[in-house]
Amino acid sequence: MQETMTSSSEILDPANPGSDPRPVPPRRQRYILFGEMLAFAIVSLIASWVLSYDAIVLAANPDAILACSINEVFDCAKVGATWQANVFGFPNAFLGMIAEPVVMTIAVASLSGVRFPRWFMFTANVVYFLGVIFAYWLLFQSTFEIGALCPWCLTVTIATTFVFWSMTAWNIQERNHYFSEKTAEKLERFQRGGWLTITFMAWIAIIVAIELVKFVPAFI
Repeated sequence: MQETMTSSSEILDPANPGSDPRPVPPRRQRYILFGEMLAFAIVSLIASWVLSYDAIVLAANPDAILACSINEVFDCAKVGATWQANVFGFPNAFLGMIAEPVVMTIAVASLSGVRFPRWFMFTANVVYFLGVIFAYWLLFQSTFEIGALCPWCLTVTIATTFVFWSMTAWNIQERNHYFSEKTAEKLERFQRGGWLTITFMAWIAIIVAIELVKFVPAFI
């Protein structure tokens, strides 16, 4: 997924020199990262739509049996009936219905060659990071407090993690942040060395391991 950046003398836009001092990452990276971002944002949007629909069904009939209520471990109805599923007074899935179209718009525009301002991409990264934190807080609640998992919620959590990784990888390469030059170079070396991807994969592996340790005994 990684591609070596060009030298500092080659990374400025030759068509408009001096207009934007940010590096210009390789075109292949643009297609890969924003392609991933678009694909997983679509997946998250679909899952959010299903969760929103299920929330309406449960509001009308709290005893409704949902299609994803498979067993005592995978039970969307049990998760959806808790206060954690409506933290802000409405179904959490509505947030995904709002956020993912924005991410999809950024991805499509960027695939077309649009370069958003640094402040915009930095803000998007920070806001999406808060969304990822919220998704994993919900996963923690589902795992250790509610004692059941929602397959569609898991889909949203994994998809948002991929979107965050793609956005962060791009923002490191295009320097859409306000760190010092020294810190920016360290971040770029970290990513070029594949460590960002390794960190991402390790995080996913840890989450999967935690869920297996917690719920596999229920099937034995």
